[in-house]
This record gives sequence, structure tokens and C-alpha cells, in this order.
Amino acid sequence: MISQVSVKTLRYYDEMGLLKPVEVDRFTGYRYYSLEQLPNLYRILALKDLGFSLEEIGRLLSKPVSNDELRGMLRLKKEELRRQVQTEQERLERVEARLRQLEQENKTMTTSEVVIKKIEPILVASVRDVIPSYPEQGPLWEKLETYLAQKGVTPKSACFTVYHSEEPEIDAEVCEPIMKTIDAYGSVRVHELPIVEQAASLVYTGPFTGLGEAYSALFQWIESRGYRICGPCREIYLKPPSTPGIQNDPNTITELQFPVMKD
Repeated sequence: MISQVSVKTLRYYDEMGLLKPVEVDRFTGYRYYSLEQLPNLYRILALKDLGFSLEEIGRLLSKPVSNDELRGMLRLKKEELRRQVQTEQERLERVEARLRQLEQENKTMTTSEVVIKKIEPILVASVRDVIPSYPEQGPLWEKLETYLAQKGVTPKSACFTVYHSEEPEIDAEVCEPIMKTIDAYGSVRVHELPIVEQAASLVYTGPFTGLGEAYSALFQWIESRGYRICGPCREIYLKPPSTPGIQNDPNTITELQFPVMKD
């Protein structure tokens, strides 16, 4: 073995064109490598350990790469890995929130925070689309906020999301309340949300990953009081996360509103 790398691995690197032996015995098939090839092998192993695929490594080794170029690639790989870690951390927190929710199913849940309120009509600028999951609203907010910034419009109150349908087809409309009408543009729509005579409202403090528990409490309250939901939910971000898009800020404050009526 060369530098404690298995024969199978060396054969695979040969097939991938990453590390060719200097000679192959035509009778035994034994591969011979030189000491001068060790730096290339170490580079392959190092890049593989950093998360680069063999295809990416092949492209890196196919032409000379300067230290500046390698630093740039490593920074990109670092950002990719950081996003992966964040995604997995958020998934872990959603699993933990779901476990807490299951543990609470057989316990009495506090619902004194729920109130019935009237919601006045409100003029909003919004962007609406189907999203793959609830946390993936970022592109919608980016379109909306970019356009409002271009128009010099400052939202008059807390932004919110209206969910017109739930999973698996999540029809989400991100909204910014505005003082006066402006021109619509592209996917940005300007319209008035109608009055809601009765809405069941609950204010939740905690990370977005725990919103499932708040929704469950609100659903339970609505059902136990003889109401039924008669319109789309509004998720109002009274105190957004300290970092936009982060799912685990414990100081986030969110109000959940469902239009309701008596059966």
C-alpha cells in the first residue's frame, strides 16, 4: 500500500484518472507508484476530507490551481457546509418540537392566551406563490422588500404570511402593511385584505421550530369552543428573529390568527 491507502482505493483513483501508476506489471496487474506522487495523493485525501467530490477533485487536479483560487474554493465549500449544518440543526429542532408536541397530547394545554378579535381591513403589498416548506419563504420576502425599498415605502406595522393552503401544496402570501396604494409590479400585488369579524388569536413566544405546538393549542381551543375555521391563517411576526430566516431564535414573537365562526 502507498501511504496506507488500500489497493481498492488506488485502483478506483486510477479509473477516475486522479492518480495513475507510473507502471503496471502486465503479468500480475500490480501497480507501481513513485514517491514523487505522494504530494498528489495527499492533496486528493485532503480535498476529499474537506467534502469535495471525486469529480470536483478531478477538475481541481486537471489544471494548475493557485493558492488564491484554492482559498476561494474552500470558502465556497465552507459556506456550503455551514448551510448544510444549519439545515440539519433546524431539522433536529423541528423533530424535538414534534416530540414535545407528542408528549403534550395527553396533558392539559394552557389556552387562556387565545382571544376572539375583530380584524379591520388592511392594505398590503404582497407576493404569493407555492413553496416547498414553511421555512422556505425567503425568496418571496426578498422580492417584496426589494420592490418596497425601490419605491421608498416603509411598512406601517408588522409583516405577516397568509397561508391559503397547507402541506403538501403550501400556498403562501407574504404581506407588508402599507399606508397608501402603490403600483403593482411583476409578482408584487397591492390589495386590501377584507375585514374579519371574528378571529381566534394566540400570541406565541419562542422559535419558529416550536410553532407546531402553538398551532395545536389554537386548534384545540377552536374545536373545544364550538368554532370552526372559515378562512386562511395569518402568521404575524410581531418580533421577527434577530437574524432574518433563522428558525431557532427563542425570543421571536408570533401571533397566529384564524377566521372562525360558530357551527
